[in-house]
Amino acid sequence: MTATLARSEFTLPGVRCAGCIAKIERGLAPVSGVRTARVNMTTKRVAIEHDPALTPAALREALAGLGFDAQPIADLAAGDADAGAAESRRLLKAMAVAGFAAMNVMLLSVSVWSGASGATRELFHWLSALIAMPAVAYAGQPFFRSAWAALKRGRTNMDVPISIGVILATALSLFETATGGPHAYFDGAVSLLFFLLVGRVLDSVMRDRARSGVAALLRETAPGGTVLLPDGSTAWRRAAAIEPGMRLLVSAGERLAADGVVDTGRSSLDLSLITGESRPEPVAEGDRVVAGTLNLDAPIILQVTASGDRTVIAEIARLMDAAGQGRSRYVRIADRAARLYAPAVHTLALASFLGWLAIGAGWHQALMVAVAVLIITCPCALGLAVPAAQIVAAGALMRRGILVKDGSALERLAEADLVRFDKTGTLTLGRPVPREPLPLTDAERPIALGLARASSHPVARALAAALQADGVRAAPVTELKETPGFGIEGRIDGLVARLGRTEWLGLGPAGHDGLETGFRLGDDPPKRLRFDDALRPDAAAAVRALTALGLAPAILSGDRGEAVRPVAAALGIPAEVKMSPQDKLAAIERLEAEGRRVLMVGDGLNDGPALAAGHVSLAPASASDVGQTAADAVFLGDSLSPVPVAVRAARRTLRVVRQNFALAIGYNVLAVPLAVAGLVTPLIAAIAMSVSSLIVVANALRLRGCAR
Repeated sequence: MTATLARSEFTLPGVRCAGCIAKIERGLAPVSGVRTARVNMTTKRVAIEHDPALTPAALREALAGLGFDAQPIADLAAGDADAGAAESRRLLKAMAVAGFAAMNVMLLSVSVWSGASGATRELFHWLSALIAMPAVAYAGQPFFRSAWAALKRGRTNMDVPISIGVILATALSLFETATGGPHAYFDGAVSLLFFLLVGRVLDSVMRDRARSGVAALLRETAPGGTVLLPDGSTAWRRAAAIEPGMRLLVSAGERLAADGVVDTGRSSLDLSLITGESRPEPVAEGDRVVAGTLNLDAPIILQVTASGDRTVIAEIARLMDAAGQGRSRYVRIADRAARLYAPAVHTLALASFLGWLAIGAGWHQALMVAVAVLIITCPCALGLAVPAAQIVAAGALMRRGILVKDGSALERLAEADLVRFDKTGTLTLGRPVPREPLPLTDAERPIALGLARASSHPVARALAAALQADGVRAAPVTELKETPGFGIEGRIDGLVARLGRTEWLGLGPAGHDGLETGFRLGDDPPKRLRFDDALRPDAAAAVRALTALGLAPAILSGDRGEAVRPVAAALGIPAEVKMSPQDKLAAIERLEAEGRRVLMVGDGLNDGPALAAGHVSLAPASASDVGQTAADAVFLGDSLSPVPVAVRAARRTLRVVRQNFALAIGYNVLAVPLAVAGLVTPLIAAIAMSVSSLIVVANALRLRGCAR
């Protein structure tokens, strides 16, 4: 196939586990015209590269043949996120109903367990039925719909045995109640649903957060721009309607809506979204510029070279999505076990039923044994082994100002053996800070504040913030005038005061990494005001702590060498400089290919692909929306110490997760033979299942102090 491949993406609401992923990817491979198919379990999507002659409708039909309803991404647009949020709300309601019913039915069951008999027992059974029947019908819908959809297409999933067990337990309970039998198992049915829905809700919420990553990135672009028409007039065009070859007028304070080359004008651009560098970058005729950057000083006209989904920022979005798909192949042990769970449980329950019939037991007794097997083998404890530990650990970390967005990130964080930092906004504070002491007299400081607070330039804002923090009150500067690309001036007491570029004030080119501005009052000699992008206060201690934990540190920065090398020297770690988002992504992928597991810590749009591609990632709360969304966890404040704290907590969490798996497996090893032997009723099976879950939860609660 030598022709250019087409790419189609579909949503797959029915994807539940690793078995679904394998079924889709293996099932599409033989389809004529399909080159690759990759399922992203996090966003429940499949991306297919195929021959252009193969239509999306044909691909959708192929997915339907595999048992999965699919809808093209293009048909969903913004409604996709809304649909995900709606599913989370439905699951949350179902969980609330199941929890309410479970608590009340358990209370009613206490009297039966205590020995109530006759009319009292029957009354409590009927009251339990009145609560449990509608609760099961409503709260069980997510499992019933999924199981029915699978069975209609001749396949099974882990929701099939769950649905069979719940329905049989409820039906037998109703039969026992109607015939005056001694046992009813409504409490087991609704408790089973509640525990399962807890895990399903957490999973859905995490997926909702993951879906917003690329959307947050694309929101950084301008919705449109002003196009210069051939007759000299102008017209505003949506970004999608801007085409290569057009001339785009970009005013000061406006974001670029397309990539291009500066045709006319000189200005400074805020490139921090792309490079992560805080220093504004001057541009002139012939310089290349990219969509999403902010024009700071003066109007420019650019010749459009790329627009829409061909811009640099759109390419970064694609890199993030592709990196997220790669990470989605890291599945939990419980998900891997799901491939064998459904057929194994079905076979075991059926064998128990037939075996008891073969030895002469009646159908009622044989069916009770089969139901007990279905309930006692429910994967609640196994399913809670990971999320219970993650929830407790995430709560402990939240109290330390570390917000974990994806529970599985703790597993990956515990496995990290390398750490890679962005510089600006990560190791440093990401904002200019005046180098003390400022060479301004007490008389000049109020005047400088009066000028600085009237400007939108980042360095002027930093100067204003520093002076105001020192208690300086602004002088009444009049006749304020900002000269684009140079600075701002005004008058006070008949004297002209200026704040701006050092060249404009006769001080020569800016040094010190360009984070300089000049101040001049009247005919007095101009003064050079220097600024630093200061290190986070405990950056060195945090790097030492990570090194002690076995994570070798290094810097991956989009900044120039002269800006990065002093930081690297202060921390005693190596650095790579002038790296584009693609370079950072390639560096992470190269390390991952070598078998290393990289913790990426970054904050900007330019870090988005690397954050998504790393084995695990963290971002400071000061990060861009894109950085925060792409990262697995966000830490608050100016301190960098939350990074080693999170690593230590994650390693403790992984130890508890392994203990929980051992407890869950041990429970099944002991309980299943008893159920098959007929020594366990459905009620005892439900109690045993609940106790196993409680033991797992109790073990997870030991993590409440893991972030100390």
